[in-house]
Amino acid sequence: MTILPSGEQWTIRHGDHEAVVVQVGGGLRTYAVGGRHVLAGYPPDERCSAGRGQLLMPWPNRIRDGRYSTSGQGYQLALSEPERANAIHGLARWASWSVLEHAHDSITLVCRLHPQQGWGWSLDLFVTYALTDEGLSVTPRAVNVGTGAAPFGFGAHPYLSVGEDRVDEVRLGIPAGSLLEVDDRLLPKGIAAVDGTEWDFREPRLLGETALDTAFTNVAADVDGRWRVTLTHSRTGRTVSVWADATAYPWLQVFTGDSLPRATRRTSGIAVEPMTCAPDAFNSGDGLLVLEPEQEFVASWGITPG
Repeated sequence: MTILPSGEQWTIRHGDHEAVVVQVGGGLRTYAVGGRHVLAGYPPDERCSAGRGQLLMPWPNRIRDGRYSTSGQGYQLALSEPERANAIHGLARWASWSVLEHAHDSITLVCRLHPQQGWGWSLDLFVTYALTDEGLSVTPRAVNVGTGAAPFGFGAHPYLSVGEDRVDEVRLGIPAGSLLEVDDRLLPKGIAAVDGTEWDFREPRLLGETALDTAFTNVAADVDGRWRVTLTHSRTGRTVSVWADATAYPWLQVFTGDSLPRATRRTSGIAVEPMTCAPDAFNSGDGLLVLEPEQEFVASWGITPG
């Protein structure tokens, strides 16, 4: 029996919506509507690269030097981003997840995160993917099943596409008033307003040559309490948006793929990443959640095709 790099593949469908979820990391490999791809995913015979569709727990983005302290104890994580000497995107994205429930149009996966190098807590992690007429909703849930208070953050890493050849062709709308300034290791230096900068996308505009690997905050919600980042193809008008509960997800990262290998650089979608906390929140505490024993985190985000 041949085992695919991303493990078992599970498909959900609703009308002409179809998504494929994978065993490795519990990630989202593809999502298409009427045969048109909404995500720049990856084929079944390849390993996930650049975080495509992955779930980022128990932290998103980076931890400086992989080091942090909590309750008076210091921890050293493996440096999973060795070129910048950081720990990146959590501990669950290469773990094996299993099916808890699987219906025609929805699926719930589960994974137990055990104590390991640099991490001292037990969490039960869940994610539910559900398709409706409006699009895809994703509901992560984390429960502290251990004995001590656990630091926690969540993020997701979908790459959106509107059928562009290059991301330069996309009109991008990001309803955020502030961004995180970073150093050459992409670690925080401070928060700045987007006013008067090339990173102000509060009024949707053509991306052009602007490069983003940027965390945004001070994100404005719509009347339903959700923020929305929208991509529109400048020629065809095709759109897709990522939404998230603005209270639960006060941060988001947008990545235009400029540091990817040349073959996929700026040609394989735009990552729009809902995040519950800032980069390096295990050290700064900015948005960091602390889950007491038996306490849980749950908050939805999703994708709406145009």
